[in-house]
Amino acid sequence: MLQASTTLDRVLVLEMVRVTEAAAMAAAKLVGRGDEKAADAAAVEAMRAAFNELDFDGTVVIGEGERDEAPMLYIGEKVGRASAGAPKIDIALDPLEGTTLTAKASPNAMAVLAIAEEGGLLNAPDVYMEKLAIGPGFEEGIVGLDRSASENVHALAKAKGVDPHQIVVCVLDRPRHEKLIAELRAIGCGIHLIPDGDVAGVIAVTNPDTTIDMYMGSGGAPEGVLAAAALSCVGGQFEGKLLFRNDDEKARARKWGVSDLDRIYKLQDLVKGDAIFAATGVTDGSLLDGVKVRKGGCITTESVVMRASTGTVRWVKGEHHKG
Repeated sequence: MLQASTTLDRVLVLEMVRVTEAAAMAAAKLVGRGDEKAADAAAVEAMRAAFNELDFDGTVVIGEGERDEAPMLYIGEKVGRASAGAPKIDIALDPLEGTTLTAKASPNAMAVLAIAEEGGLLNAPDVYMEKLAIGPGFEEGIVGLDRSASENVHALAKAKGVDPHQIVVCVLDRPRHEKLIAELRAIGCGIHLIPDGDVAGVIAVTNPDTTIDMYMGSGGAPEGVLAAAALSCVGGQFEGKLLFRNDDEKARARKWGVSDLDRIYKLQDLVKGDAIFAATGVTDGSLLDGVKVRKGGCITTESVVMRASTGTVRWVKGEHHKG
């Protein structure tokens, strides 16, 4: 088991839930309104304000772009009160994971963040990442990005003691995954296609109730770090490889300290040491219920918060009454 961080005080566990709750409630006001940018902006401002009420010295290392893209929570932005002696933490965040899902009132939109001690999170560039994830309980390295999709499905099926057609793989529904989907269908395994929200898709492999055994395919690298933070708390295996479409993206990666452009990152490469992961549902999903406005104006939320050093997972149902 990981050693508990002296920087990540247990008080921060519930404080992080308050931050994701604030972002989720702000975004929820725009569910189904068809305006992705407005929903995202509302979540960003609410998350920033909630961070700045807390006494820590935080740096955003996974954010919504670089400084010239402000007012988003940009990479390198400092948040928190940062009083003398305040703990220094790195933050990965997505104030609204699933902007399109929110605009269309579709399932699985969430407000998501992860924190670690300074230097504990990979400063991933905003490029694509090939991802592979399975849940806990398996020998390390039974699957890998250096193998084909078919080989990985057969290996996991053997480890589970089932036939390959009984394996269910979650894949982001994109044209770039046509060959992957065709290969998986040739095996006869189940494919759970999701329109957006691959953080939730990766985390789904840790929850038997979802029936999802494996996540495959490419999505955003920042979201890969967020998902890896969750897996580091509850177990499971994750591999990621950065994908580059042009020289500009390679230059961006080098700017953020990536020297080996072909490296396959393991879970411990993406998240080092203790970490806290928190998420609050915006719309109803496989992991969390969305924000609801009840009679009398009471707002209810559902969140999950995890900590790597303790392996603790807390489900938090909140009732927010207007003062």
